[in-house]
Amino acid sequence: MICRVEYAVEAGDANAPAPQPRNVAYREYDEGAQVAEAALAAEIALAISYNGLSQAVMMVSPGDIEDFIRGFSVSNGIIDNQGEIYDIQLTHFDQACQADVNISSRAFWALKDHRRQMAGTSGCGLCGVEALEQALPQLDILQPAPLPPAHHLKGLRERIDAAQVMGKSTGALHAALHFDADGSALLCREDIGRHNALDKLIGAMQQAQVDARSGFTVVTSRCSLELIHKAVRAGLGTLVSLSAPTSLTVQWARKHQLNLIHVPHRSAPRIYSPA
Repeated sequence: MICRVEYAVEAGDANAPAPQPRNVAYREYDEGAQVAEAALAAEIALAISYNGLSQAVMMVSPGDIEDFIRGFSVSNGIIDNQGEIYDIQLTHFDQACQADVNISSRAFWALKDHRRQMAGTSGCGLCGVEALEQALPQLDILQPAPLPPAHHLKGLRERIDAAQVMGKSTGALHAALHFDADGSALLCREDIGRHNALDKLIGAMQQAQVDARSGFTVVTSRCSLELIHKAVRAGLGTLVSLSAPTSLTVQWARKHQLNLIHVPHRSAPRIYSPA
């Protein structure tokens, strides 16, 4: 359930700069098991409605929200110019923000006509809070799974390169891989979309009846909140990311007992979840 934050955002604060990164604790994968902190970027779910019609929900970095809405409205052809935006009202919730945008009648009628012509439109007609609850869903809490041995993460980037066949020739593909309990690459799926790559891998794992709680799954992309949702729904035990997670991603991984590990380029792997 989305919880409203008990403060009002004044007009002058609607386009405030992004907050400072949040320091999140992690434990290094080494014999000393040192505990340290890293500054992780923040993200929130943003729902945008035009004249009361829910249009989009997406994960964004907080700060400069009004700039984003104005740019999104132009770049997606919803308005022709900024004069067609009459007002932007932001309502902040815990981990989320609802933007109610008042646009000209011409732009609104064009938007509705475009939605009518789209087959399989993503527009659901939900109110902003309902749409945000879809972006921040209630998920089952996983049973804890053991962390993979530290030596299974050594040379991980090189092993990923060896398994990512298409990526080596194009350089434009994300990959999702599953390594078995022995640390060997079992399955690899690639796609231009990071979500698509993980979806392909989950489908392949379930088709092959792979134990999702054993071994670990790797994503070569940024570990966004949507990937945590997918991992929890698929019952994965451990998710490893080559890019740093956001603070919200860590929060959700810990809440749902999903092991979350970041493998930086030049440092030891970092365990963010369990805490």
